[in-house]
Amino acid sequence: MLIVSFMGGGEGGTANPAATMMMMFGFIAIFYFIFFRPQRKQQREHQELVKNLKRGDEVTTIGGIVGTIVHLTNERVTVKTGDTRVEVERSKIGRVDSKR
Repeated sequence: MLIVSFMGGGEGGTANPAATMMMMFGFIAIFYFIFFRPQRKQQREHQELVKNLKRGDEVTTIGGIVGTIVHLTNERVTVKTGDTRVEVERSKIGRVDSKR
């Protein structure tokens, strides 16, 4: 009795190279759509957020400091929190809580 496997199709038991390549490309596509594409989208959204910061915006830094922007430069933001002013890098702003 001869049993034909789906992968090999012959008696040698070797896998079909085309099927193996298609499976590899399938895994790469799955990883791209599950991991890389959403991460790039999130990076673009964060860059847009940082680019559009304005005086008076209420922000939260990545470190958890909550305050209002009082001064901006190209690379840094001065955030007033209570009676204290803290200077942080623009890229460390996590989110804008509300705009005035």
